[in-house]
Amino acid sequence: MSSLEALSRGAPASALILAAMVIASLAGLMWRPALIEGSLFRPYWVARRGEYATLLTSGFMHADLAHLLFNAFTFWAFAFGLEREIGSARFVMLYAFGLLVSDAGTWLVHRHDENYRTLGASGAILAVLFASIVYFPKASIFILPLPVPIPAPLFAVAYLAYTIYASRRQGGRVNHDAHLGGAIAGLVFVALTDFGRVEQALRAMTSR
Repeated sequence: MSSLEALSRGAPASALILAAMVIASLAGLMWRPALIEGSLFRPYWVARRGEYATLLTSGFMHADLAHLLFNAFTFWAFAFGLEREIGSARFVMLYAFGLLVSDAGTWLVHRHDENYRTLGASGAILAVLFASIVYFPKASIFILPLPVPIPAPLFAVAYLAYTIYASRRQGGRVNHDAHLGGAIAGLVFVALTDFGRVEQALRAMTSR
């Protein structure tokens, strides 16, 4: 573990999660498509067919390379710094909490749709991203193709508003319900485990 911690610059859990995400997704996309099919989270069938393992496995598989690259890059950009700030044990709990809450949101909305299915780490990654915004409220976020950085709190408000709107529209391939659940999970997790940092973030955002 000490060697892994050194290689990952003090964020071993982030390194392991990122490696698992990339390896599992590439294996499914390039060599074993059955891995992806077996990892799909299908809310209607999860209890009816006992597909409980997909609550976890769906968070490590991706539909295509673009999906994987975007999620892997976003995770890399926020996870390692956050883990160094809060510690590996709490980081793993945050990631698991984000994944399960995003699954719960997806299940709640689509539990009566026998054809609905989804996969990807976006919900858990958004929990990491939004928790990171609380811990680093003065940070800025770059979103291509915009040429200027966006203050992290402004991004959080805009993203939540857009995701709520998109979730209500219910269309396309993007699981906005998981995104919304994951983002809220990140904020709730910090409030429950380190409320002092929430207060600090609010003061930082309102101070000049």
